[in-house]
Amino acid sequence: MIVAMTLIDTIHFTDYSTEISFSEPYCENNYENRLFVTDSRIRSLNRPFDDFCSRIPDGRCLTLPSGEEVKNADSLFRILDAAFNLKLDRSGEMIAFGGGVLTDLTGLAASLFKRGCSVVFYPTTLLAMIDASVGGKTGIDYRGLKNMIGTFYPAREVRIDLNFLKTLPENEYRSGLGEAIKTAMLGDRELFDILLRESDAVAAREEGVLREIVSRCVKVKARFVREDFREKGIRAYLNWGHTFAHAFEAVCGLGSLTHGEAVVWGIDKGLKAADLIGRGNAAYAEAFEELVNKYGFAVETPVPDFEGFCEALSQDKKKNGGDLLFVLQSGPCETFRAPLSIEILRKTVPALHV
Repeated sequence: MIVAMTLIDTIHFTDYSTEISFSEPYCENNYENRLFVTDSRIRSLNRPFDDFCSRIPDGRCLTLPSGEEVKNADSLFRILDAAFNLKLDRSGEMIAFGGGVLTDLTGLAASLFKRGCSVVFYPTTLLAMIDASVGGKTGIDYRGLKNMIGTFYPAREVRIDLNFLKTLPENEYRSGLGEAIKTAMLGDRELFDILLRESDAVAAREEGVLREIVSRCVKVKARFVREDFREKGIRAYLNWGHTFAHAFEAVCGLGSLTHGEAVVWGIDKGLKAADLIGRGNAAYAEAFEELVNKYGFAVETPVPDFEGFCEALSQDKKKNGGDLLFVLQSGPCETFRAPLSIEILRKTVPALHV
């Protein structure tokens, strides 16, 4: 079978490299020393992909339940057990078809199995295509907090098939758009304009505009990761909106809202905080508000418990030496980090119970 592949970017690390391409699913009819991992919902939503999975020999395709709640140690060990039972060796390969939950889980399993085997990702959600599958972060949730246990372990390849987006539920599609908005604000002003100008085409999931969005987002993330793989410096900017977002997700309950919705909510809080410390940009905040309104994001939702929100912030894995620096912006592509006092947080984050 000949599969057309279009290279988007290649990220070279010290010990690894990741090639990111547009490509349909394929395995060259070679199933030996490989474990395929996916989830039940993807198979039910996508008939051609289900047919692809049905051709994989018994025992070589592990189908997990779907949803954030499976991003845990039990699922991790199901993958490791399957690899062990298949007698995969260190030259073997795990191939994950799924959203960020599946790519994070399988990437972590691959990094641990016999101290590291190869892993390939086929991201099936917009969020995974533009963010979760790119850059080498793996992880599982722990004690109600996102990605508390994980490693840095890049995939050998990320193969992106936009056909998966045709059957993606609307809330998950919008979740990916939230991450695309973040990426545009961080490193691509033209992408911000495209999302604003082409909102009808984006909403209709037209392939041309989707290829443009995915390509641009991947290249922005690759640029940050290439410079700072282990997040010691500039890669931390990719957490724009995420410190607020992760605490919001934790206090509301993981899985109760999509990650992209939480990120957009967090960006709104970041813009407000920047303004309160005297580094805001009113025109930029208005442009952001116009953009998120076009896609129907809610940014005024209060947290149910302010103290619980602050407790989740205190557990943030990006703390360094006891200090939590928030990623903020004073304009398009003008990013910085700063601490925020409890007084600023109270003025920034609406809460039902203070």
